[in-house]
Amino acid sequence: MTTLAALVRKAGVAPEDAEHLQKLTASWGMLADLCFSDLILYVPTRYDPRAETESSPELNYMVIAQVRPATSRTLYPMDLVSTVVSASSVPGITQCLASGHIAFKESRIMHAEEHRVSFCIPVRRGTRLIAAIVREYELNSKRVRGELERVYVSLFERFANMITQGDFPFDADEPAEAPRVGDGVMVLDIEGRISFMSPNAASALHRLGRHVARIGDPFDELGMDIAAITRARATLSPVVEEIERRPDSTIMFQAIPLLDQKEYSGTMVLVRDITELRRRDRLLLSKDATIREVHHRVKNNLQTISSLLRLQIRRLDSEVGKEALMEAERRIRSMALVHEILSREVGDEVDFQEVVRAVLQLAHESVPPDLHLDIEVDGSPGELDASTATPLALALAELIQNSIEHAFSARQEGMGERTGKVIVRLARNAGKLMIEISDTGVGFGEDFDPDGVSSLGLSIVKSLITSQLEGTISFGAGPGAHVTIEVPVREDAAQYHIESRNG
Repeated sequence: MTTLAALVRKAGVAPEDAEHLQKLTASWGMLADLCFSDLILYVPTRYDPRAETESSPELNYMVIAQVRPATSRTLYPMDLVSTVVSASSVPGITQCLASGHIAFKESRIMHAEEHRVSFCIPVRRGTRLIAAIVREYELNSKRVRGELERVYVSLFERFANMITQGDFPFDADEPAEAPRVGDGVMVLDIEGRISFMSPNAASALHRLGRHVARIGDPFDELGMDIAAITRARATLSPVVEEIERRPDSTIMFQAIPLLDQKEYSGTMVLVRDITELRRRDRLLLSKDATIREVHHRVKNNLQTISSLLRLQIRRLDSEVGKEALMEAERRIRSMALVHEILSREVGDEVDFQEVVRAVLQLAHESVPPDLHLDIEVDGSPGELDASTATPLALALAELIQNSIEHAFSARQEGMGERTGKVIVRLARNAGKLMIEISDTGVGFGEDFDPDGVSSLGLSIVKSLITSQLEGTISFGAGPGAHVTIEVPVREDAAQYHIESRNG
């Protein structure tokens, strides 16, 4: 799907104008809901998709955005975005942009009793007209409009005038979370009196214990102390505020100032009952806190076991026994690493890059004093769930430790300090994670049989990868040792976000 940013570049829209249009489309869902109509955004362009040079000597218009109402049916089931039309085929848009005033056009629908009305609004930025919004709807003479519909359309017309005068969209960024028109609407006049209140807005006020709000009452006298309305009037920009009167009643207010020739003329207040939403948020926070506490306790238990093993190591006289317990203690610490990171994060996924860094730090602690080892990491795997990250961390620690203990033991013996390098490459693509571990050591012997591995460490790695993670592991010969691991991983939006951030 072509993005708005790509379309404005193709249309040749100036960057500062594009930013203004971005803000407009971020908030115009509210306008479509108010007017019960489709809204289509056109920009003038010389782009012509039919021309070989993609440039036309004649003026065209490109549709760069479209929004459908949530309060009525759409007239356009098919998306019009990226459509290019000639200026001669839409004279209403040309007239609108030439005059700087809202233009109307009415047409009869063939073989029907309906008339279609086009309502063209010039979009002003500063002193220039940069685009046009077309509102299209069917005029049904049989339909009787109620007060709510009349008020909503009149609010849309006030916003349309603000767009024509360059007062909308506002300079402030659109809030990430805000009520919709269908949630509830109140209108305050220039003196702060309630001139309209939708049934949903009245119900939301009832949740706050205000059952006596009437048309004509000063809103300040309701005793709700909603600062958003005062701030919106003072700053001439939208303000969002949440009011919680009881644990079971939370209402969100968005106060939007209405302007006329840049002068304040009233406030539209969108109201939404978010009691259930905040209750769920609290449950999620409690769940996240519980999960982090579980990971914290698991980490503490593993560290306790690790400490007990170290105490036991100091009491043993057998070097074989000490070495076995040291390996067990190191493996337990590798598992504790993942739980330590998860105890600090929200959810049950962990950035595996952070796990890799912790594993490398653990590996460096076991490097002998006479070995100068360089460990290099290339690539980023993104986020993994704990069920995948824990065995992978253990397998990675085992393979790096295997290189430390065996790859450089016979090399340069008796020649003073030994040197070596371990390279870890990580890549993620099409639902698979690949990890390659190679070193510059002596490599696997000629009689090495991957299927007949007798080493406990490599046996653990094979079991973790093939049985627990349902992946594959291969051992490569050549200069140094080379191990390749492939495991299936779940892909989702959060993981792609991490990958793009790290990339």
